[in-house]
Amino acid sequence: MTHPTNRKAKSRERILKSAIELFSRQGFEKVSLGQIMKLAKMTHGAFYAHFASKEALYQASVREALERSRAARLVKGPLSVQHLTELVANCCSLRELERTRTPGPESVLFNEIGNENAEIRTLFEASYLRMKKMLETRLIALSRLKKLPFDPDRKVVADKSRAILASLIGAVAIAKSLPTGQEGNDILNIAQRNILQMLGVKESEVERMLANVGQAAAT
Repeated sequence: MTHPTNRKAKSRERILKSAIELFSRQGFEKVSLGQIMKLAKMTHGAFYAHFASKEALYQASVREALERSRAARLVKGPLSVQHLTELVANCCSLRELERTRTPGPESVLFNEIGNENAEIRTLFEASYLRMKKMLETRLIALSRLKKLPFDPDRKVVADKSRAILASLIGAVAIAKSLPTGQEGNDILNIAQRNILQMLGVKESEVERMLANVGQAAAT
């Protein structure tokens, strides 16, 4: 017999999983509780046994998305420039955003650009700052090992992190908003290229990495 506590935890997980998928794809405003509960295959009335409000569910979904994201794995991954640059090169794939059920936190962020809901704006800021901190941690470590073309100065690293995140989030947001694919792909390509060059990747290696990303997206 399933313990009531375990059953409740599993129900909460189903709601959270559905919320992450829908919020990551459509954003806070465009998703209703009814849609979330339908995807979770649960009744609408069961929602409030697990979350106090739609905002509370969104906050939990953002935290979960960040915990499972590439950005979180970045800090735990190998201490190498290759690991960092591969993360960047793969981060902007529109096909991946369309296919996967757990898009990275960049999709959560660009969906909420310009949102006027005070709670969502606060979550947006917290999510951005957490991603920035993760990136800074890795850049400082690699700079101290002389694996990046800049000093491990905190201001320099903070500015590099801002530039990387602005390029990633901005490129994906613009590309996803365009009606045709080619211009969006070109925007993603140049954003990735600029970030990789900023990290000191040689031009020949940049071409190889982007070609690999293109081949993976085509399959």
